[in-house]
Amino acid sequence: MIDTTILRRLSATIEARKDGDPAGSYVAGLFGKGHDAILKKLAEEAAETLLASKDGDKLHVVRETADLWFHCLVLLAWHGLTGDDVLSELRRREGISGVDEKASRK
Repeated sequence: MIDTTILRRLSATIEARKDGDPAGSYVAGLFGKGHDAILKKLAEEAAETLLASKDGDKLHVVRETADLWFHCLVLLAWHGLTGDDVLSELRRREGISGVDEKASRK
């Protein structure tokens, strides 16, 4: 069975490390470089995920998607949010057609 609490634990770890010593923490280093560095890293991971998909290597797709999700959590933390905020939004959308949900945003 998959441990569904991993996003919460990762969010908590990111929160705990974001103000730490950049010399000893990747997350603190990203936060220390600022918002633009986080955005750049997220774009890089998204591109790597796309390229892995294009190559068709399933393990590579999984690993790059893990990197992408991690960096999404970093971006959320920058904004004072967590994965729970995204999960709540997905829960809100559950059972609503994509077309209807998108139309409701206007």
